[in-house]
Amino acid sequence: MAVDMEKELASIKAMLEERPGPKKKLSMIVFSGDLDKHLASMIIATGAAAMGMEVVMFYTFWGTAALRDPAKKVKGKDLLSKMFGMMLPKGRNKTKLSQMHMAGAGTGMMKYLMTKKNVANLDELFETAGVLGVKIVICEMSMDLMGMKPEEMIDYPHKSIGGVATFLAEAGESSIQLFL
Repeated sequence: MAVDMEKELASIKAMLEERPGPKKKLSMIVFSGDLDKHLASMIIATGAAAMGMEVVMFYTFWGTAALRDPAKKVKGKDLLSKMFGMMLPKGRNKTKLSQMHMAGAGTGMMKYLMTKKNVANLDELFETAGVLGVKIVICEMSMDLMGMKPEEMIDYPHKSIGGVATFLAEAGESSIQLFL
């Protein structure tokens, strides 16, 4: 009788392991263009990846500006696209705090304290994320609305451009979904 029970339990365990369901995966929407929210999203993403989770970050609307490469110049933009380009921060290191920015003093103090306390900055976090295999999907519609072109975005090993269907497919198989 005990042997039958062990076989039954082994059979149930095998069925549970094979059934479809959420993966050990984090899907995150990065909507904000604020420094502190980018830091939080990258800390969560790299932490999850270090714990063995698959991680997909979907950058949309104001979050896309953090992915612009300040060294890249793009020609052929219309007037509205050029205006957005001047108003939005060009790259992750030009983002500001969501609160207590204080005309740059708050952001400067935060960056100073991060250095003093040996906290990874955005450049280091993006590098770590790339090494850990964190995927970044840039929202095609947001880029189009804000006049950004794919060739002006950062070089990143696991970067792609996609839409809401791409994110929903990733999120649909994820055990954790976040919106920052």
